Amino acid sequence: MGWRIRTATMFVVMTLILLAVGLAVGYIFDSMWIGLILMLALAVIFNLYAYFFSKKSALRANKARIVTEAEEPRLFRIVRNVANKAGLPMPEVGVTDIMMPNAFATGRNPKNAAVVATRGLLDLLPDDELEGVIAHEMAHVRNRDILVMSVASTMAAVLSFISRYAIYGVIMNGNNRNGYAYIIALVLSITVPIAALLVQLGVSRSREYLADETGAMITGNPRALARALKSIESGVSSPRNEYSNTSYADMWISDPVRKKSIFKRMFSTHPPMDDRIARLNDLAMKMDTGQRPRYVPAAKKRGSLY
Repeated sequence: MGWRIRTATMFVVMTLILLAVGLAVGYIFDSMWIGLILMLALAVIFNLYAYFFSKKSALRANKARIVTEAEEPRLFRIVRNVANKAGLPMPEVGVTDIMMPNAFATGRNPKNAAVVATRGLLDLLPDDELEGVIAHEMAHVRNRDILVMSVASTMAAVLSFISRYAIYGVIMNGNNRNGYAYIIALVLSITVPIAALLVQLGVSRSREYLADETGAMITGNPRALARALKSIESGVSSPRNEYSNTSYADMWISDPVRKKSIFKRMFSTHPPMDDRIARLNDLAMKMDTGQRPRYVPAAKKRGSLY
């Protein structure tokens, strides 16, 4: 239950920031309620777009195509096997010709999901490790992580956009003689994007840990996923990796954007890979000794294994 509380807390914080920014922007333009209503309206519009169109946007942005079983029989077999183990509907299966080894899932719910693997991943991993990666992505589907992250990303984008242009609004509003408005706008433009990013990163990292654990429980083989993560990280860190689409970095099983500095690594959408691998190996030991029960699909047992 800890991850549920942390995720709920992060969304409460994001909502409070949203309301505060709306009131502050409204104060700048002498109408606090209008600012609040405007902020809420923008959040609703962007979230509705993310809910209904995030899947198409993600597939298009990463040049992924939905394939048939005849085209990718090995990948289809593994995805179907994992879906059966997880008690989930068979998702659409996609492939992108990016040679960086990686994978992502998209779709607002299990009935609308797609699991995508890169060509580099399919060429790199043996079946048991590929199954671990697919299980991680199916865990995202099971836990509704795509919807959670779409909402978090959208709210962060709205906050950053509004706060960034608040200072311009004050300057253009020549009738505004309230000196406090300039101070508020400056503080918003500096602090709110950072706060929104930190909350978004907190949501993203917590969901990655959860997907690792859930995926490993589904396959019953945490060590295979740990090995896969190590291989994927080496591929992502390769100088030949030229992925630069930061808008979708949080979707992949390993952060696809190469980090060239400590500062950039601090603001990564993913937790440290060494930590993830250590947690999986620890989970494997607990499963070997019976300290953790085996996974039971929700279709067979009501509720969550957490």
